[in-house]
Amino acid sequence: MPQLDHRLRLLRRHARGWAAELRPYALDLDGDPDVVLRLRDATAFHHAARLQIPAAFNPSPLVLAGERFLLTSALERVVFCEEIARGDLGMMLALPGASMSGVLVAAIGDRAQQEWFYGRLLERPTWTFFALTEPDGGTDAAGLRTRATESTDGCGWHLTGRKRYISNALRASMGVVFHRTGDGPLGLGAALVDTTAAGFTATAVPTLGVRGAQLGALHLDAVPITAEQLLGRHLSPMRRGSWGWQRTFNLLRPTVAAMAVGLAQAACDHVREHRRVLRPDERDLLARVAGEIEGVRRLTRRAAVAVDADSGSGHLASAAKLRATRLAIGVTRWALGSFGPGARLDQPLLDKFARDATALEYMEGTGNVQRLAVAAALDRGAFDGYPGVGPTATTGGR
Repeated sequence: MPQLDHRLRLLRRHARGWAAELRPYALDLDGDPDVVLRLRDATAFHHAARLQIPAAFNPSPLVLAGERFLLTSALERVVFCEEIARGDLGMMLALPGASMSGVLVAAIGDRAQQEWFYGRLLERPTWTFFALTEPDGGTDAAGLRTRATESTDGCGWHLTGRKRYISNALRASMGVVFHRTGDGPLGLGAALVDTTAAGFTATAVPTLGVRGAQLGALHLDAVPITAEQLLGRHLSPMRRGSWGWQRTFNLLRPTVAAMAVGLAQAACDHVREHRRVLRPDERDLLARVAGEIEGVRRLTRRAAVAVDADSGSGHLASAAKLRATRLAIGVTRWALGSFGPGARLDQPLLDKFARDATALEYMEGTGNVQRLAVAAALDRGAFDGYPGVGPTATTGGR
């Protein structure tokens, strides 16, 4: 596992303290997503609103003991997000800031688009949305139906379509909408959208988990946008479409994996804290669970280092996201089982953890999407040399 240096240990320690400020509000947020609006004085709220803004646009980055942090690297995001999600995953997703849209804008936006997007974030705490998922096709880019059509007068474009399960859809003031301008892979694109634009409507989608994220459905009825809002307009169709998207998702998947690790750790901590007396077999199982969490944490950090070095190298990111999601679901269910059949009623916070864990499956590609990515990487030998993976793992090198 990549060892955390002094800077990252410093970030982890502070993030853990900020998460502790948020944990007491976790169940309140689960009942009312607007609780986050009353936490503007919380340290995590304040810092999250201004993180993930590149140095060129951020005159006042986070400074801890003389060290500067931007959270523009995958490894920094992994360290920070694991700790905040360990406090509460719903709260992690409810905080304002650049979030996933910021990673895409940094990857394919031109200078003017970046100045507009990051400038808005610096004005005040601002929520953003990342509108990829659609009601009928999920996150399948090939099945994307939302269309951007050029105006008849040639002075702009109009977005028409529907999106679903969009985090912070009701509280965001701007975000990114994925769309098509034509058929095939060269027709894929994304646009910056202001939620006050005509024809933009957001409605709440009831969920069992991550209620704090206030998932919503977007209805886009000929929403007007200018050519300047089309992300990556300075790039070739491939680079502003599937090429740029894939690299963005590679950078984001370790972050989602880190959230899953944080949630699993929170459930494990809950058992340690509230089951003071354990049988020998239960102590052994708790130790095995802790070891499994540590193993996935190592994989997640290794994936972050890999995509920081090459954003096109996403096989470890897919493996980490797949493994961490399964971990969070499994550990939260095991934790519930540790308290007997009435656990969901007797341990409401643990019940919330278990409900939240199921949502991780649908963030940044489902398990099947990640399995296909891992299988393709295995086929081309990308995992050769990793312990327990590749030809030598099954043939003994013969």
